[in-house]
Amino acid sequence: MSDQKNPTAAKTKAANPVSPLAPKGGFPALPVIEGVRFAAIAAGVRYQGRRDVMLAELAPGTAMAGVFTRSATRSAPVLDCQDKIGGDCTEGAAIVVNSGNSNAFTGANGRDAVARITKGAADALGVPVTRVFSSSTGVIGEPLKYERILDKLPELKQALSADAIADAAAAIMTTDTFPKGATATADVDGQTVKIAGIAKGSGMIAPDMATMLVYIFTDAAVDQAVLQTLVSRNNDRTFNAITVDSDTSTSDTVLVVATGKAGNAPITATDSDAARAFETALHDVMLDLAHQVVRDGEGATKFVAVQVTGADSDGDARRVAMAIANSPLVKTALAGEDPNWGRVVMAVGKSGAKADRDRLAIRFGDNIVAENGWVSPAYSETDCAAYMKRDTLEIGVDLGIGAGQATVWTCDLTHQYIAINADYRS
Repeated sequence: MSDQKNPTAAKTKAANPVSPLAPKGGFPALPVIEGVRFAAIAAGVRYQGRRDVMLAELAPGTAMAGVFTRSATRSAPVLDCQDKIGGDCTEGAAIVVNSGNSNAFTGANGRDAVARITKGAADALGVPVTRVFSSSTGVIGEPLKYERILDKLPELKQALSADAIADAAAAIMTTDTFPKGATATADVDGQTVKIAGIAKGSGMIAPDMATMLVYIFTDAAVDQAVLQTLVSRNNDRTFNAITVDSDTSTSDTVLVVATGKAGNAPITATDSDAARAFETALHDVMLDLAHQVVRDGEGATKFVAVQVTGADSDGDARRVAMAIANSPLVKTALAGEDPNWGRVVMAVGKSGAKADRDRLAIRFGDNIVAENGWVSPAYSETDCAAYMKRDTLEIGVDLGIGAGQATVWTCDLTHQYIAINADYRS
């Protein structure tokens, strides 16, 4: 019997095969971030036999920044986080995340579930309820069985550990085929600061933000307003520059936590050398996690960068890049390893960006396909077809009319995507 017919039934569901694009080394060794402790547990929110709730306890004095989906139907946890972000964490804070149920499109029940979960965590950890942030991911439109989470809070508190971030990464997965983590360091005024991040995301991925949950932790001391500025502007170049299937989630959340335990002088200005060094490392972690989300795109076999140059503006370049990256015709051609540049021409034309057919140039990797609005004399179908067999590809488009440019990342569209989503709730 499916969950649709019996929503109260907990299911054991086999994981999909690990994506062929997954990082070859598996989950990375992430450093301990002083001021953060993690725990993860199986609460049976939707499926049995897997961790599905994670708790992160954050030290007093932590700064937190966040970016969220702008979906008109965003979930109760997202709305609650948006109300709380930017507040003072002098007395500590916490993050509670469950997978299996997104607590979206659940009306007053959803708001009540958030209130009960955040109060339960606040009471368990002795932090203000206004400093407890929750996230939920999974099926839309079914009431969240929050009692199952509340029942596990004592056990979660008891299990808190500084080195359990890998367990937390596994607990937030839904259709993901591998847990996602990334790390970087930065020299900030002679002090080494560490950054470690985890993410989930596989389908319903499109900018605004991509459907994902992301939690990034650093021991750097950063002013909250500065941290928010750095996160927001790097979001546009990372999580808002990826797409799997053009669908925007109700639950997208990125939270970045700075505990201030590294010992560096607090970063209080975005234009300082310290801020630039920290931002470079933060961007690296955000981009790494964003790429991993695309590499785990449901059914994906190709990881593709779409690079657009020569546009009238950066905004036009982005419109063209996303039109190409989201085109089902382009994506299925990628799956079939077909260098079908005609579909790229189509996507440029439909994008709404300013374009001149007779100035257009297209390449697949280093293979020049078209230039000056026509097939290139140098084009080799054999060479291009051989290139398309790679699992990492580049599509380059030059519009030839300006200096605007943009890069986005996408994947192919395969039969497996259909199979995964056709039985998602079963």
